[in-house]
Amino acid sequence: MAKIIYLDHHATTPVDPKVLKKMLPYFGRRFGNPASRTHALGSESEKAVEKARAQIASLIGAESKEIVFTSGATESINLALKGAAEANKDRGNHVITAVTEHRAALDSCKRLEMAGFEVTDLPVKQDGLIDLDELKKAITPKTILISVMFANNEIGVIQPVAQIGRIAKKAGVLFHCDAAQALGKVTIDVKAMNIDLLSITAHKIYGPKGVGALYVRKTGPPQVKLLPILDGGGHEGGFRSGTLNVPGIVGFGEACELYSKQNLLKEEPKKLVKLRDRLESLLLKNIPGCRVNGSTTSRLPNNLNVSLEGVDAKSLMAKLKGIALSSGSACLSSSDEPSYVLKALGLPEALRRSSLRFGLGRFNTTAEIDETAKRVIIAVRALRK
Repeated sequence: MAKIIYLDHHATTPVDPKVLKKMLPYFGRRFGNPASRTHALGSESEKAVEKARAQIASLIGAESKEIVFTSGATESINLALKGAAEANKDRGNHVITAVTEHRAALDSCKRLEMAGFEVTDLPVKQDGLIDLDELKKAITPKTILISVMFANNEIGVIQPVAQIGRIAKKAGVLFHCDAAQALGKVTIDVKAMNIDLLSITAHKIYGPKGVGALYVRKTGPPQVKLLPILDGGGHEGGFRSGTLNVPGIVGFGEACELYSKQNLLKEEPKKLVKLRDRLESLLLKNIPGCRVNGSTTSRLPNNLNVSLEGVDAKSLMAKLKGIALSSGSACLSSSDEPSYVLKALGLPEALRRSSLRFGLGRFNTTAEIDETAKRVIIAVRALRK
């Protein structure tokens, strides 16, 4: 395969070679089931799982016992929303979320509505941020859960998570946060931010696909009650039954550990901001009618979402062979409907259909950014003619 300039890191990231090296033994000679503690192979796998649990907990300011392994962020979100709603329905039936959440959260809320729960979808302002006063007004005596994502997967906007956490705690309401895109890009401290449930995944931070985790706070108030959505075996403290994906979990742990060992959480975002700002500057300078979508002051360091007036994004991407990027969420890439996130920002359909999402990553170079900008500029001019 010819070399591809990969700028779709919001969809997934390549596995870091250091992560892969740690995983490989657990596909072979260290193949034991961590639940089989009666022999050495099982005990060896259990130790590896517990080490990874500690590595992941450390990156988000949690304790090892508060990490529940899942198959990814989608399952974690489903477990958090459905599990918390069902476990707390004796206290109320009202859930608050935002219109720009990931489909995993929005569709889980739709399922809750079908089961008799009431859901409030908070609007966002033009910059993609929720209005905290609107959040406060939405809370009722029946509210049991607030679910707002840390950072948006399309426009990279970072919500005021710590403030949301304080509002939720004061009201005695559980706060779930989807941090799949934020992990490794910004500092996350679940205790300081008053987060009760946090969904994360490995494949957004140079770990393997198919493994994620849900942080479940152990100490209150409010008490975090959660019912499982998978039954059978009582693994993971009863929250998530099923044989653990040991190679994946080991990879997830190592991917988190790299941010601590190599000081990546401090240094990597600086590099990504420089590359992102360089790309943004080149596009804005050379393409009339190019606009940045979402907040430019509260966003992920690796995200750039732009609309290119008068250009169809799919036609544009067809001209950019060898550059991997997208026009929005990977989960909705097969849909002909323009972005619901950009619609929530008030963008007309023409601008929504002309949007591109650039997701920069660890291995991108300045040369790749310059080549991408050059090719996008040429392609836009050709399409406009």
